[in-house]
Amino acid sequence: MIYANVLQAPDDFKFEVQSLGECSIDSPVRGRDFVDDNEQITFASQVKNINMLMNKAKVFPAFQKAGPRTRIFHEPALSNAAIITCGGLCPGLNNVIKGLVTVLYHDYNVKSILGFKYGYQGLVPKYNHLPIQLTPLTVDEIHKSGGTILGSSRGNQDAAEMVDTLERMNINLLFCIGGDGTLRGARAIADEIFRRKLLISVIGIPKTIDNDLSFIEKTFGFETAVHTAVDIITSAHNEAGGADSGIGIVKLMGRDSGFIAAAATLANSVVDFCLVPEIDLTLEGEHGLFRALERKLDKANHAVIVVAEGAGQDLFRATEMKKDASGNILKHDVGVFLKDEIGGYFKRSGRDVSIKYLDPSYHIRSVAAISSDAIFCYLLAENAIHAAMAGKTSIVIGHWNNYFTHVPINIATHERQKIDLDGALWKGVLSSTRQNDYFGI
Repeated sequence: MIYANVLQAPDDFKFEVQSLGECSIDSPVRGRDFVDDNEQITFASQVKNINMLMNKAKVFPAFQKAGPRTRIFHEPALSNAAIITCGGLCPGLNNVIKGLVTVLYHDYNVKSILGFKYGYQGLVPKYNHLPIQLTPLTVDEIHKSGGTILGSSRGNQDAAEMVDTLERMNINLLFCIGGDGTLRGARAIADEIFRRKLLISVIGIPKTIDNDLSFIEKTFGFETAVHTAVDIITSAHNEAGGADSGIGIVKLMGRDSGFIAAAATLANSVVDFCLVPEIDLTLEGEHGLFRALERKLDKANHAVIVVAEGAGQDLFRATEMKKDASGNILKHDVGVFLKDEIGGYFKRSGRDVSIKYLDPSYHIRSVAAISSDAIFCYLLAENAIHAAMAGKTSIVIGHWNNYFTHVPINIATHERQKIDLDGALWKGVLSSTRQNDYFGI
């Protein structure tokens, strides 16, 4: 849990925001409530947690509040902005791009905005990905489409080469839209910029469909993923209910954290078993999944399983762990594994079952954002611009206690955020599914 981590190692979690220097330029933004740098959003929202933290932490943990400043660091007329999108697709990427361009162009009068193609590759000359000029006209309708007009890629690139490109093109505002790996790359770029004593703001916008960044309660794309998964779960339920001893299995995203699986389960209460990485999965024995399924089939003649992609990894034979280009450990396919293992178990036991397996991951990742996510994307983009123009750097725009915040990248990427098994979300899942009754625990 994040609270425990802050208490155990308060020195590791420094909430101070890095700035390039004194803000001496009047902001061109009008008609807004401005925010001062000393305005903070408390880390703990409950009085009991505030008291606990004040007793044990050397410095009371609080986030710097995001928003427009009355005075800014960068001169708008001399500013050149760059935008990149990295990692896997996620609903809302185009919404964020459009928000960035809109606010830069209209609120700050920054006219030079480049979109670098295919993530960090776009900042490395050897890939020969030419950037594109972005204007309100070119991004006018991109929010209607999924994916990203800039393309994306995984993999680390040399920070020195990327900063060479930024320096050569006189870019002083860099916006990196991506998840854990992307933000680590942004941090490396910011560190190289600091070593060279350059005045370039590097701002991250959190894109992780799994919603698993630390110190950030919500990331864009998550609500769209849950919304889209609900219909797919309904299809699995219909398939299962239409067969004698029918079992529907839906695999959803969630390499290390089961937030999508848990939220989709609560959003569509036809799910009988929700399997997440935070809980060890056992197949055999009186309290294993096989017996739990038997009990459910005996009672209702059908069952629906939602499994996060990172669940049950300890069930696979120990093999060398492979990683993708971003350094993420590649997970074994638990969905196909469960389909085969469940089918084999019931075949051995002499019971005919009908198993339908659905893996909608790429469909979910590539859809356009729903309205609530679209709103959130714009607000993230807006606050990223305000932070960059005020000379903030090496931060990601967070959302905490219903406020937008400045989160140092190093703490946002410290570790994966996971489901609190004693929290309301997981307790709700257990209440809705009654799965522990079938597991006999």
